[in-house]
Amino acid sequence: MTANVKIVAVLTARADTVDRLRALLDAMLKPSRAEPGNLRYDLWQDQSDPNRFVLDELYADADAVTAHRATPHFQNYLSQIGDLAERAAFVLNPISAT
Repeated sequence: MTANVKIVAVLTARADTVDRLRALLDAMLKPSRAEPGNLRYDLWQDQSDPNRFVLDELYADADAVTAHRATPHFQNYLSQIGDLAERAAFVLNPISAT
């Protein structure tokens, strides 16, 4: 049995880029959710800091993550994200998940 892979990405908009960052992240939702190995792809905004967003992703397995990273929409995201946000991504394996 292969294990699901969870990715949590925290993105904080650089000065004067919050609207562009939000548009980029919004554009990732539909195509990412449509990927065969994607189980969850949610976007959250911090209540105390509207410049901070969290992507909550869940994939069927590591192959699904690899496939996601090869998509045109992810490659477009990669080409822009460095100019728009500080980011930290955590790739997690399940210990106890429901």
